[in-house]
Amino acid sequence: MGKRGTKPQGKVAIRWSPHFAYAMGLLATDGNLSPDGRHIDFTSNDMEQLDNFMKCLGIQVKISYKTSGFTHKQSPHVQFGDVNFYKFLITIGLTPAKSKTIGAIKIPKKYFSDFIRGHLDGDGTFYSYWDPRWRSSFMFYTAFVSASKVHIEWLRVKIEELFGARGHITKSINDSVYQLKYAKTDSLKLLSKLYYNKGVVCLSRKREKIGKALRIIGREL
Repeated sequence: MGKRGTKPQGKVAIRWSPHFAYAMGLLATDGNLSPDGRHIDFTSNDMEQLDNFMKCLGIQVKISYKTSGFTHKQSPHVQFGDVNFYKFLITIGLTPAKSKTIGAIKIPKKYFSDFIRGHLDGDGTFYSYWDPRWRSSFMFYTAFVSASKVHIEWLRVKIEELFGARGHITKSINDSVYQLKYAKTDSLKLLSKLYYNKGVVCLSRKREKIGKALRIIGREL
């Protein structure tokens, strides 16, 4: 077995970096570990997301399509086998059938911003609107989504600890997922950490949406 950072038996070089941490955020949301102990799957309807995922892990895999068992909708995805990388993902907290059981993920503090940006691009959302209750009141929210209460609570604690942004968790009776939401002031604290320079890897359409909202209040990413 080679040293960490090399690829003697697998496709992925296991070495922490902004790109690598971003890919971990994508895997924590839209990734899946097969029960066979070797295959990793990443699904996204956005081709840029798939390209970013492969770029961040330094791999090139054919993009194919899989059919959902519930909706029968075809979705683009990439799948590859890498036992070493699979074992590494288990050690940091990712597991097969993780959607409702995922908890804390072991991410170096130095790269937490990149991980969270990947998490936002994977399952998160950003929305804005003019609040009719107050004249000229433009509101926006940044939200993270998870079916796991433990995971969403871990996110809330870590984001407040590292970035000073305070969010609140919501879940409606008929909804199967939890949302961790950040209102305007705390979103500004958080987004400045996520998009800390113009060269960070991200989903461009989401960044443009956020940037457009911030420009309305005279701010820039």
